[in-house]
Amino acid sequence: MSSSSPSPTRVVLLTGPSGSGKSSLAARSGLPVLRLDDFYKECADPTLPLVEGSSDIDWDSPLSWDADSAVAAIAELCASGRTDVPVYDIATSSRTGWDTLDIARTPLFIAEGIFAADVAARCQELGLLADAICLRGRPSTTFRRRLARDLREGRKSVPFLLRRGLRLMRAERGIVARHVALGAHACDRDEALGRLAAAAAGRHRTTTAA
Repeated sequence: MSSSSPSPTRVVLLTGPSGSGKSSLAARSGLPVLRLDDFYKECADPTLPLVEGSSDIDWDSPLSWDADSAVAAIAELCASGRTDVPVYDIATSSRTGWDTLDIARTPLFIAEGIFAADVAARCQELGLLADAICLRGRPSTTFRRRLARDLREGRKSVPFLLRRGLRLMRAERGIVARHVALGAHACDRDEALGRLAAAAAGRHRTTTAA
């Protein structure tokens, strides 16, 4: 009797504006999850960008994030099912330690975060990408959900959160358009769940940026 080789492990990149429901959708899927927010740069990093015309650090710019380390972690999970990831504290903008993510050779996992689409092309070039999804909703709903979460978790000061929240609400449609240009498929929660089910069944829907 011939034996078939196991399917290679691939990743679904799950992105969308901050507060769009990525984390709750990833948890609902039942798949292992790599939190890409843990790859933020630390507050003392001199390469951190600032919001134009402000002294606020622009945590919504991909320049505030370590894409190379994130791709390396995704590649290691696909190759071995295990990788070490930083533990990042958003309130202090610092790494507080390291943790080991072990997905036990699961054939599919989710990497979720607001910069996930920024590594879609690289993951596809490496043959790791099953799908790239961008959650899309109403900007006003996203604003309320994001602000409630950030206040509950004490992520930053209230004035900072309000300034950021209003800026992101105004920019949300452009943020989604950018993710689509980078290769993500924009959709609501129900369609995203369907695409995750398709990817889990081996029906990969990789996309490429225009």
